[in-house]
Amino acid sequence: RMSAATTVLVVSDIHHAGVAERERQGYEIACAPNWPLRLLMRAYRGHVWLRDPLGNGEYLDAFLHRSGSPDFVIANGDYSADSRFVGVSDDAAFASAQECLTKLRAHFGERLRATIGDHELGKVSLVGGHGGLRLASWPRTTTGLGLRPFWQFEWGRYVFMGVTSTLLALPIYERETLPGERAEWETLRTAHLEEVRAAFARLSPHQRVLLFCHDPTALPFLARLREVTDRLAQIEATVIGHLHSPLILRTGRVLSGMPAIPFLGVSIKRMSTALNEAKLWHPFNMQLCPSLTGIQLLKDGGWLTVELDSDARHPAKFRFHPLPWHEVKRRAA
Repeated sequence: RMSAATTVLVVSDIHHAGVAERERQGYEIACAPNWPLRLLMRAYRGHVWLRDPLGNGEYLDAFLHRSGSPDFVIANGDYSADSRFVGVSDDAAFASAQECLTKLRAHFGERLRATIGDHELGKVSLVGGHGGLRLASWPRTTTGLGLRPFWQFEWGRYVFMGVTSTLLALPIYERETLPGERAEWETLRTAHLEEVRAAFARLSPHQRVLLFCHDPTALPFLARLREVTDRLAQIEATVIGHLHSPLILRTGRVLSGMPAIPFLGVSIKRMSTALNEAKLWHPFNMQLCPSLTGIQLLKDGGWLTVELDSDARHPAKFRFHPLPWHEVKRRAA
């Protein structure tokens, strides 16, 4: 029989800011406890990462205008700006994520699947130690926003799976939880691990997996599951987000294996611990979907499409679609 063909669109790290979040200009710099750190953060945000983290709405609209008619759409996490660093337990961040997902669902309908990113649940600020995981964000994410911790569907010989990276990597995020909430986070993680184990155990030898995992920090924890390691050869690609730019991914690979740094705050310890185990990323055949904006330094944002044939006779063909800043600004004007 003839193989069927399909196109999968992947978008990640939209970081949409609704009206309430847009009123929090300078929220990251305000976290810095002293003026040298404020200067450093201002320079980093202004020249390297992203000068206006609350101005991404026009990029979402431009993406939707140019996205075409794919057969499936995967949104790979981080839908709000998370400007209080406590995930969608913050009303403003919840409103931003809801607005973002409403636009995606209105445009793509039942073709859309969406994973949970770290900013849905909360994450300590880069400087100042503000925020962290909040258990109140969990029901708001899963019930309020309708995001499933684990999802799966099949097409031909392909099995699409979406996992929650923060739950998988909870041992690294544990310091960012409230002490009274840690037991419940562990319970959620245990249930999630069982879902992942069962899904990989059910795979037939002929099936191929496209795995969607927001943060690659979670991949070493997947590599410790026997059901996953027994079927690593069946993972054709793991699509990640979180890193925003190929430059950050390349830097991470260079720093792979570096020792964890425990004395420069929670965020540095989290990132350095992840890089310490980055050598375990390789067997997962990672493909990065950058943020829609990319980073300020390179303006290298966009999204991916994946061309597949149902019999998996040919490898999945990934293509990057840039979203040039000047075109976005011209369309917004």
